[in-house]
Amino acid sequence: MLVTGATGFLGSHLVDALAGQFASVVVVRRDRRPATAVSARWLENVAVVEGDVVDTALLQRVLEEFSVQTVLHAAAQTQVGVARRQPASTFASNVEGTWSVLEAVRHSPAVEQVVIASSDKVYGVQPRLPYDESMPLLAEEPYDVSKACAEMIARSYFATYGTPVAITRCANFYGPGDRNWRRLVPGTLRSLLLGERPIVRSNGSLVRDYLYVKDGVSAYLQLAETMAADPGLAGHVFNFSAEEPLTVIEMVRRLQEAAGTSLEPVITDEVVGEIPMQQLSAAKAREMLGWAHAYSLEEGLAETVDYYRALLVESRGFPVAEIAPS
Repeated sequence: MLVTGATGFLGSHLVDALAGQFASVVVVRRDRRPATAVSARWLENVAVVEGDVVDTALLQRVLEEFSVQTVLHAAAQTQVGVARRQPASTFASNVEGTWSVLEAVRHSPAVEQVVIASSDKVYGVQPRLPYDESMPLLAEEPYDVSKACAEMIARSYFATYGTPVAITRCANFYGPGDRNWRRLVPGTLRSLLLGERPIVRSNGSLVRDYLYVKDGVSAYLQLAETMAADPGLAGHVFNFSAEEPLTVIEMVRRLQEAAGTSLEPVITDEVVGEIPMQQLSAAKAREMLGWAHAYSLEEGLAETVDYYRALLVESRGFPVAEIAPS
């Protein structure tokens, strides 16, 4: 099995789950990053190829030499703010990276299923909620458009060449191992656990769906496994969500409860280009894949808080009591 984006947040958990099942896994790694507690568990147990997913020749070699049957393509530039500042590099990573993977797959007779990671942001601003897979893609911002383009390319490879590809659109992931402190969950928890007021860069009213990363892993693996049993799923798109939309401020309150602190956020209202309300329906995934999320928000946040508390104790040398202010 090939996993791209393996050193990213979702990708590291995907590889961790596969390595735990003693699967034969190869990952393509562009950048050497410090291992997290998640990736450290599998780094010595998988094949690591140094390279970039835009290198089609490299990908063809990997698929051939490692006899890859399943591809999980999670490599991407995932930050909305970065995409706004650097659209060209985002399009290169997210669009060219996708066609390079699919072109390599097109020349590999061994590959039987491909799962492409898209995003709920491809829906853009819709006249009704929740989003379902039949809705048009109304993306406008660079990140959102990059993912919509990747989807159209995947659909073209399926329709034209019969490439066995399916697409996921997931809610916002949270959980252990996310070191991007500008994301709401890890950034807020780091501040709360260090006794600092968290920074909310929006006005707090944005509505988002959230999905615990382990539920995201189950979604990807269940989709790939079901495709192996039912090739007719190729060409389909699936939403995955816990279907519990919250405003940013509501999520901050849940994080305060999980961390055991009432430190009030500082609201800067500085973000631009964000979709005001997002909400996914996961009905299709339930009906066609039998998928359901296993973690409640409370359960997911409890595990997440434990991870970041341990991380901060280890990295900063604080006693636990000093990282759990009341």
